[in-house]
Order: sequence, then C-alpha cells, then structure tokens
Amino acid sequence: MRVYISVDMEGVAGVVHEDQTNPIDPRYAGEYNRFRRLMTAEANAAIEGALAAGATTILVNDSHWLMRNLLAEELHPAAELLSGGPKARSMVEGIELGFDAAFFVGYHARAGVASAIIDHTYTSRVYEARLNGKPVGELAINAALAGTWDVPVAMVSGDQALAAEAREWLGPSAETVVVKVAVGRFAARSVSPVEACRRIREGATASLGRSHVPLTLSPPVRLEVDFALTQMADMAELVPGSVRTAGRTVGYVHDDYREVFRAWRALYNLASVE
Repeated sequence: MRVYISVDMEGVAGVVHEDQTNPIDPRYAGEYNRFRRLMTAEANAAIEGALAAGATTILVNDSHWLMRNLLAEELHPAAELLSGGPKARSMVEGIELGFDAAFFVGYHARAGVASAIIDHTYTSRVYEARLNGKPVGELAINAALAGTWDVPVAMVSGDQALAAEAREWLGPSAETVVVKVAVGRFAARSVSPVEACRRIREGATASLGRSHVPLTLSPPVRLEVDFALTQMADMAELVPGSVRTAGRTVGYVHDDYREVFRAWRALYNLASVE
C-alpha cells in the first residue's frame, strides 16, 4: 500500500497564531522552532498509523509556507521527505507518482470561516475561492487535484472547522481527527501534543481499513477567485485564459482540473499590490 501525506502547520495541536508558524521573521524563531517540532511529531504519528495498516511506501510532502519546516533528522525513517519550493503542485506535489490513499495533516479551514484557526486559502491575498460556484479551501483544492490521479483523501487532521469542511467535501468515509477546537481566529482549546499524535496515529490506521472515493469535479470546472484588493485582480487577470468578472474577481474555466489548478497557482502568485 502506497500512502501520501501532505503536512501543513496551522492545524497542528497547540498552534493558535501566525507568529508560531512564521519561518521568516527572526523575532518568532523560538516559537516557530517549537512548533515545527510538533509538526514533525504529527507527521510521524500519521506515518506510524499508515505502517500499522500495512503501508509499504510513504511520501511526506512539507506543505507549509516555504515548505522547509519538517525536521528531516526527526522524521520516521520509513518515509521519504519532499521539501522545498516552489513546486508545481505545491501542497500535493508528488501525488502524481501514484498512491492508494492520502492524508492531510495539520490542515486548516478555508478563508472566511468563523471560529477557525488562522483561516485562509493558500494566501491572505485570496478573500474567497470557488470551484463550480462552491467556496473552497486548501483541503478541497488539493483533494480535487489528488482525485485526478485517482487518489482519495482518507484522513485529515486539524480543528473542528477543518473537520466540518472535510465531511462536506470528502463524505463520511474520510477520518476527521480533531486536535483542537477554535474559539476565534487566534484562540483554541487544544489537546496535548501527545494526545494529538495518538488520535492521528489511530485515525490513520482506521482510515486505511475502509474504502474511499477520490474527489472529482464535473467538467467544465469553473474557478473564481475574489482577491482582497482590486489591484491584486489587476495583476491576476494577466494570466492567459483568465477573465475579469468583477472588480476584484478573476475566473478561469477548463475541462481538465489539472489545468485549472495550474491557473489557480498562477493567479494567486501573480496577484500583488506592488
């Protein structure tokens, strides 16, 4: 059994503020280094759970910020680590290599969700993203790309808002591991790191004991991105094939979701205020 693991940081137990996830600003180095260790521990818990279920090949993709967060020397030796960037498929780089199931560990809810830790969708430049008219976050955007390679998302971990999002998009078969309950954007009631790892380990094993259906979108797939500011849309609409549909909204339509995902990556990366 081949298992793919995408690991973000905002959904890790104990994380409640952007400062704790910031690898750039030296003022936050102490907190960041604490929480990247906890991020690595949750990745290891998912690996251990996959191994207990019979996994023979495991790839872990570092999916947070600069994508150089997981501590290689502390990662379980049974897994390979994919880190660094940029990556064409970003948070799901490597999914094209072929896997039986995927885990999304340490994920968070989409931009605009109340009582959700550090809610956003890839970047603070995005106010809302929609696929075929339905608001989406990183979970759905990434799960749909995994689905184009017939890889279902079997387990996710994060806060209660992320769990609700997973149930909406992935259905009842997906394991939703809640490690904290957000009470605001920067506040949560969290279980201990040890308990979070236990839940993730057991959830990973349980999820691989049942069948899952990959997330697929009916073509043509329509992407709409509302940016935070109009000048961001001024830049994003330079992406070939995109259409400006409102003051801060840019759309893109294609039958192949892989092309839609490529456009998504270009749209939000090109958008700027400079």
